[in-house]
Amino acid sequence: MLPSAHPDRPEDEPSGPGAGGEPGDTGEPFDWLALPEPVRERVAELAASALGKLSPDDVPRQLRPVARFAPAKRARLGAGALLTGLRDSARFRTAVLEWLREHRQDALDPNAPDSVAAAAAAVLLGESSASTRVRLVAKAAEETVLRAERDAAVARARRLENEVARLREELDEARGAAERARGEREAELDRLRGRLREQGVVLRQARDEAERARAEADRAGAEKGAELESVTAQLDRERQRAAAERARAERAAADAAIARQSAREAREADEVRLALLLDTLGGAVDGLRRELSVGSAAQTRRRPADTVRGASTGAAGGGRVPDAAALDRLLTLPGTHLVVDGYNVSKTGYPELTLADQRERLVGQLSALGARTGAEVTVVFDGAAVTSVPAAAPRGVRVLFSDPGVQADDVIRSLVAAEPGGRAVVVATSDRAVADSVLAAGAHAVASAVLLTRLGRV
Repeated sequence: MLPSAHPDRPEDEPSGPGAGGEPGDTGEPFDWLALPEPVRERVAELAASALGKLSPDDVPRQLRPVARFAPAKRARLGAGALLTGLRDSARFRTAVLEWLREHRQDALDPNAPDSVAAAAAAVLLGESSASTRVRLVAKAAEETVLRAERDAAVARARRLENEVARLREELDEARGAAERARGEREAELDRLRGRLREQGVVLRQARDEAERARAEADRAGAEKGAELESVTAQLDRERQRAAAERARAERAAADAAIARQSAREAREADEVRLALLLDTLGGAVDGLRRELSVGSAAQTRRRPADTVRGASTGAAGGGRVPDAAALDRLLTLPGTHLVVDGYNVSKTGYPELTLADQRERLVGQLSALGARTGAEVTVVFDGAAVTSVPAAAPRGVRVLFSDPGVQADDVIRSLVAAEPGGRAVVVATSDRAVADSVLAAGAHAVASAVLLTRLGRV
């Protein structure tokens, strides 16, 4: 390996042509990275060929990743880094020149017939003619581009000339066709003018006939109009009388329907109360039968809660009851009806669940409680927040949702009011207003927390 051209200069100190100094003795600096593209590619290709064969000590640090590229990719992907290394590292540049002298001597001929190869060799050798050769290559490349642009412009001009000639021919043809059409239109116009004059005479005669017919029709229309107005007025009077009669009939029908509905509801409530009374008597008889070992005959009948308006079945519903033991005593009484304020209890017991999960959990626990105590269980939920109604409730629990515009509290009050006097009714709620109203109606009120305590033992 030959020593560097400047042994006293550090490896990374710029030196040589294009490194900010003077290329040769011309005094005209040039930028390695701004070389014309053909020269730039040639220099990068030569440096890339030598890079993979050089000692690692001769390769600048920034070029070592490029040295690991495939030979075909070094010049294409690392051109900038290679030129920067040649510009900034005299040691690398010297190593490249030595390798080229040994293996590619033909690449270092500054007098090569190919101007690009000659310029690249002059740049690498630091010849004084490097700048001149680079300018000649740049000028040749520019002239080549200009010639290509000129040829393209000439070709476009020729195409435009041909297009103009074709358009002129088409224009001449169009003018001839327009002249012929104009002559034909003028002849047709003359013929139409003659026919128009003939039709004008006929039209005036027809207009006179139409005027006479219109005058006669106006007279007849006036007579018929007066007659029609008279008939219309009479029809309006008849229609108004018929509408009044229809309205009276509809009001009478509505009143009759309301009366029938009221009578039906009253009869149904009386029947339910009577059935409940009979059930109560039957329960007492069954109790005596059980005591006397005679046997019992249980029957399933409708309850007063099934007739309450303002709520419908479909999914998740007094003194005060102080504790779970007192609640147990009430639930074991014959015919006890437990009414549950659904969301009031579920939100107290498990507020972390969704409303649907709260309903499912509460109804399941109430079903188990009803099965153990034999009490009638009704749970009422506010229907405003319900988007999907369960297909069926668990056995032994009546699940009601308040109808649109009706609050669950009002449904609970209606359930208590529907019960006959003397039946044990227990309302589970922590709503003070609901508890006070059901206590006033004779029901028992139990706090939600007490019911949850009892449900926890189910």
